[in-house]
Amino acid sequence: MFVVLWEFEVKPGCEDRFERVYGRGGDWDSLFRRDAHHTGTHLFRDATHPRVYLTADYWHSQTAYHAFLQAQQTEYKRIDAECEGLTLRERRIGSYEEVASPLR
Repeated sequence: MFVVLWEFEVKPGCEDRFERVYGRGGDWDSLFRRDAHHTGTHLFRDATHPRVYLTADYWHSQTAYHAFLQAQQTEYKRIDAECEGLTLRERRIGSYEEVASPLR
């Protein structure tokens, strides 16, 4: 399993639109679902800072994620440009691979 985490601070008044675009069934989720190696997207809102959100995009592997980015580069950039006006800042927290549990 491979996960990509992003943090966003949403502009005041843009919260509903942001949640529609970044949440389940939104523009990003719909794009990612085109790829069989995408295993889910989750949107979280900070419990103490209601305009701060976290997205977690899950993939079978890092290789699958990078292949998706290459194949969907144009559409990815289009959606990213359309969403730019919704946020004050965005930060890629990182990309993480699941650690296999040791056999006992």
